[in-house]
Amino acid sequence: MTMEVANVGLLSVLLLGLSVGFTTCTAVCMPFLGTWAFGQGRGGMSAALDTGAFALGKVAAYSLLGGMAGFLGDTLASFLKGGIGHYLIGATAIGAGLWLLLRKQQHQSCGMKRHAQKMHPFAMGFALSFTPCAPLAALLTACAASADPWLGMAYGMMFGIGAAFTPLFIVIPLLGSFGQTLRQQTPWLGRWLIILGGLVLIAIGLRRIFLAM
Repeated sequence: MTMEVANVGLLSVLLLGLSVGFTTCTAVCMPFLGTWAFGQGRGGMSAALDTGAFALGKVAAYSLLGGMAGFLGDTLASFLKGGIGHYLIGATAIGAGLWLLLRKQQHQSCGMKRHAQKMHPFAMGFALSFTPCAPLAALLTACAASADPWLGMAYGMMFGIGAAFTPLFIVIPLLGSFGQTLRQQTPWLGRWLIILGGLVLIAIGLRRIFLAM
């Protein structure tokens, strides 16, 4: 590998992450997080918190991937090309969809429900970070070239922070507010929004799994 790749700077990785956040990330993540926020219909603030949890999931995933690439080298990139990302994304989307459909039957404390509600956006952000794309391949190449797990983790974290700056922080709260308005103006519609959101997430998840087969 070239010295230029090995000596890539943290600022360059951050800028690469920013390019992902304003392009690929928004397009890929919108159907997942948008369906979740709209189906929940809990308002803009709740949707904004969900978006924050989603972004933290991406930072955590990219940090992990960067550290693993620094330790394993090119082996990790080859492994990810095998479709593991589609399985993770599919399973997470199906789990979130089932939670929306079955949450009325769950007998949990308020604290446990709030924790579970934030875990699903975090898990979605984490899983969606495994989607193969050119910027992720460039990140893993730089991390592998460093041959240093800690530096690779730093690269991954900076990439994740950049990717976390996304128009989703504007669009998702708007969808959450719109869903809440519909539920308030037509209360009978609230349950159907949840059912629709759950079914759409499950359908998206199944499609992702089929893509990996």
